[in-house]
Amino acid sequence: MRLMRENPSLLIGGSIIATVVAFAVFSPWLSPYDVETMNMTNRFAWPSAAHWLGTDNFGRDLWTRMAEGARVSVLIAVSSVAIAVFVGTIVGLVTGYFGGWIDLLVMRVVDVFLGFPPIILALAIIAALGPGAQNLVLSLAAVFWTEYARVVRAVTLAQREVDYVAAARAIGSSHARILIVEILPNVIGPVIVLATLGLGTAIIAESGLSFLGFGVEPPTPTWGWTLSFGTRYLRTEPWLSIVAGLAIMITVLGFNLFGDGLRDYLDPRGVARKVKRDVS
Repeated sequence: MRLMRENPSLLIGGSIIATVVAFAVFSPWLSPYDVETMNMTNRFAWPSAAHWLGTDNFGRDLWTRMAEGARVSVLIAVSSVAIAVFVGTIVGLVTGYFGGWIDLLVMRVVDVFLGFPPIILALAIIAALGPGAQNLVLSLAAVFWTEYARVVRAVTLAQREVDYVAAARAIGSSHARILIVEILPNVIGPVIVLATLGLGTAIIAESGLSFLGFGVEPPTPTWGWTLSFGTRYLRTEPWLSIVAGLAIMITVLGFNLFGDGLRDYLDPRGVARKVKRDVS
């Protein structure tokens, strides 16, 4: 808590993330409406005490659907980033530590992935696999893993030449032990920061794919689908798109601020400056 008070980005970003998670987890118990319950006599109701965010074209409570959309969007973002971190970390550790033809081959594969715009590559993968939450997670993970592989490889290239790694080799430690015990702890910090920032990017990507019709299929609500659907009634019922757009913007802002705060905290140069200031 002291750290978060000293770092406004960490405090504000953490508060936003905690609010979004609480909204997604506890809203079903706070809302008296079911996510799929229709009321055609109450279509496009304006926000009121009965419906805090209004209703959609089928009379469904928008607050309840936005809460379900938060759960779906955040879960897809977390799942895709987790897979990307796992794959990218393993690839980066192996290529950075062993080098040689393994590094050359894998980095050329990474260059091929990076040669495509992320949204185009995700669209191509989801078009080949078909729509659905699982395929959406896989497509986003296939787009994002290269970022973690490059970062982990760069850190591993620097760490494999330090004295404690040479000492571990001298006492006969296996390659697996050196990678897991000696090198992996030193790459966790940058990976955590990159993953936190990547969650915001993943939410934008998921919302963009859902907006284009390649995300989770209706009737499952997502923020991107709600935003896309709301554009049909933008002149008469603008709150549909406004609410979804604000939810995406605020959530991404929270992850970006939290990631910036973590970066400042985990940066050794920033820690050194803080220690020097405290001593003086």
